[in-house]
Amino acid sequence: MVEIQKVVGTAFVVAEFRNDENKEAHPLYRDPFVRLFLNQESKEAADRISQSFPPIRNNVRLRTRYFDDRLRLQIDKGCRQILILGAGLDTRPQRIAAEGVAYFEIDAPETQAFKKAKLEASDVDPNTKYIGADYVTDGMIGLLSRNGFDFGRPTHVIWEGNTMYLDEAAVRQILTDLMRHIESCSASFDYFAEDVIKNATGDPEITSVVERFAAMGAPWTYGIENLAEQAARCGASVLDRCT
Repeated sequence: MVEIQKVVGTAFVVAEFRNDENKEAHPLYRDPFVRLFLNQESKEAADRISQSFPPIRNNVRLRTRYFDDRLRLQIDKGCRQILILGAGLDTRPQRIAAEGVAYFEIDAPETQAFKKAKLEASDVDPNTKYIGADYVTDGMIGLLSRNGFDFGRPTHVIWEGNTMYLDEAAVRQILTDLMRHIESCSASFDYFAEDVIKNATGDPEITSVVERFAAMGAPWTYGIENLAEQAARCGASVLDRCT
């Protein structure tokens, strides 16, 4: 798996699940760009994950639509700057481009180089500022400062499929920094309950998918039990929650 070895394997798995929606007659969304990143190896990796817990494919598709809706709502309300943390193979800068809206993505340099090359090879404008770094360990605020990010501009943050791979201290620090440094900031992120992380759900299928992600070298390590409490500790409040 030459190409997958250059990019976090979970990025390909999620992209494959997202691509499923393109096959529907009445899709929740259209993503004409995601296919550029996929091949037989990525399909096989996604199939291995979904064998143990088939609902995960639909979960990713529903999550994509939910995050899309939140993003469009914020743009309609006047947000003109979008920050995507741990962007993976996200295609929102291409799918949801809007006049006067600037996108920034932070992720591993290898992931960004792969994505940029695939888009440009098909004459697709990336429409985003790539920041190749680890937003947790390399100092998110400093990275943004050095790359033209405007902290005074209304900003929406997309933090999709990330929190479960971090720890409580990192999640709290990221949220606190966003709320403290960006003048007007909203954020969309997903998370798991602690029982999922601890394999305490009593559902063997959920336990199996947790184990499969761990086997890929991407263990789920953090869950949130009380979202409102965690948000308050970071200077934020919960505007919307969907399960």
